[in-house]
Amino acid sequence: MPREKSQGRDETAEERADRQWQELIQEIRVAQTGVQILFGFLLTVAFTPHFQGLAGTDKAIYTATVVLGALATGALIGPVSFHRIVSGRRIKPEAVLWASRLTFVGILLLLATCTSALFLVLRVAAPNALVPWLVSAVVAWYLLCWYALPLWARIRYTAEEAPETEERRKTEENPETTEETRKTRSTT
Repeated sequence: MPREKSQGRDETAEERADRQWQELIQEIRVAQTGVQILFGFLLTVAFTPHFQGLAGTDKAIYTATVVLGALATGALIGPVSFHRIVSGRRIKPEAVLWASRLTFVGILLLLATCTSALFLVLRVAAPNALVPWLVSAVVAWYLLCWYALPLWARIRYTAEEAPETEERRKTEENPETTEETRKTRSTT
């Protein structure tokens, strides 16, 4: 289906930062909920009777999983703390950039946590020969859903707009060229 050419949003840098912050917070809410539930569950496992009977390897995998879950939780809660500390300092575009980076790291850590937790559970619940195949298939699915599909859409639907976007940025940076740009477009 052909996509209509977008002229972008008519917003200031501050308005753009506000919008991007709100979008980022909504994304974080989804990821935070999942990682907090997973992390909370992982914390309780060590206190179950079955845990004491696990082999040393499984306990090491569990420890790594809990640490990964703690790191993911920290990275996904980090943007809220970051915003609270820098709020009112007029650096929202920079806050959005750093919060976005923390969120991306948090999602990578969540991927590692989910992979490690799945590996541990399947080592206990499934035949050992099947575990690597199942974990690999699920990780491939995560990578497809979380990274490959969004990157494909980003390339597919934004590559054709790149020249227009660049021209619009130049015009926004130098409003005096707006009239010249319009005249140039009307003659071509």
